Amino acid sequence: MEPTSSGSIHEDVFGRLRRRTPHRRGFALRMAPMVDMIFLLLIFFLVAAKWRPQEDFLPLQLAAAQAQDAALGRPEPLEIHIFGTDAGCRVRIARADEIEIDNSTIEADLATMIAKIEACLLAQKRFTGDPIEIICSDDVKWDHLAKIYNVFFGAGLTDITFRMTGN
Repeated sequence: MEPTSSGSIHEDVFGRLRRRTPHRRGFALRMAPMVDMIFLLLIFFLVAAKWRPQEDFLPLQLAAAQAQDAALGRPEPLEIHIFGTDAGCRVRIARADEIEIDNSTIEADLATMIAKIEACLLAQKRFTGDPIEIICSDDVKWDHLAKIYNVFFGAGLTDITFRMTGN
């Protein structure tokens, strides 16, 4: 066996003749170690990552519980009594002011009623969000009650409850 110019001839393990190619020195990336490093870095970042945000508590100070504070939680409702009459109805605001609502002058009477309600709210230092309780007798017509409710709601009084009474 003689060597040729392109490389040497040698026998392999099985006895076959093979031509050995000369090793060329060049730049080549070996991918197997690089893939191993990528998987190692990936596993490291998966283990080191914080998956759940840290739970913090809001700084909150609760006032000491006292019997007076419980009474201040919700104001007493402003009571408005409505009684039926032959010509319409009569509205009593907080057992003080009374307004007659007549069928012939109902718009003007409703405007007077809402002005007196606003004056009562200011005098008692109430807000429009405070509760109002309408106490209605049996002889009040539904039309009058609906118009009074609509005027209240239009004025921004939205916490309204009804209590029906029998005479």
